[in-house]
Amino acid sequence: MCKTFLWINILDLAQIIAQPELEDRLLPYHQTLGFITALAAAPNTLDPSQWIAYLWGGEEQAPFSDGEQLESYLEAVIGSWNATRPALFEGTWQWPVECDLNDQEIVTEATKQFCEGLLQGWQLAQDDWQTLMPEESQDNALLGGVLLSISMLYDPETSLATLSEEGMNGLDQFVEIFNAVPMMLCGLTQRGATLAADQ
Repeated sequence: MCKTFLWINILDLAQIIAQPELEDRLLPYHQTLGFITALAAAPNTLDPSQWIAYLWGGEEQAPFSDGEQLESYLEAVIGSWNATRPALFEGTWQWPVECDLNDQEIVTEATKQFCEGLLQGWQLAQDDWQTLMPEESQDNALLGGVLLSISMLYDPETSLATLSEEGMNGLDQFVEIFNAVPMMLCGLTQRGATLAADQ
């Protein structure tokens, strides 16, 4: 029952963002999901008041025509965060439905947008991650691996060229990376929370 309610909330988020009067005034839907996922994975919970304005480009004034529309949007965003964080902790998080591999483009546009949002959201929690997983630590390899994987999926053309230069079949690598991201992201979230609790 609870999961269905959260799923409806997330659908509402897509519908709100798709409204014509909000076109180009909010981060696209999959980019928003990526951003929220990065904050749900963060080792220390950031209050939404610290990051919500980034979803409309950091402007002080929210781009909504009325308070009710803003309230629906905020509820949908928090509903998405509330669905994502437990999934990361339980190891059940999966890519959003439209995020996939693509024969022509290597990954779908939704995947690129999601990865872009994830990298943007990660920057807000960057200091926390680097404090818990400093460069010389073993955990830093896990953090670096996740960030490298997301960066490669965000810009597959450049990554493919780099892999080809190193004599590797890049397309096979992308399938492996894409399939490994859910497990890596869940593992990173769980490790970050453990380290944060030990501090």
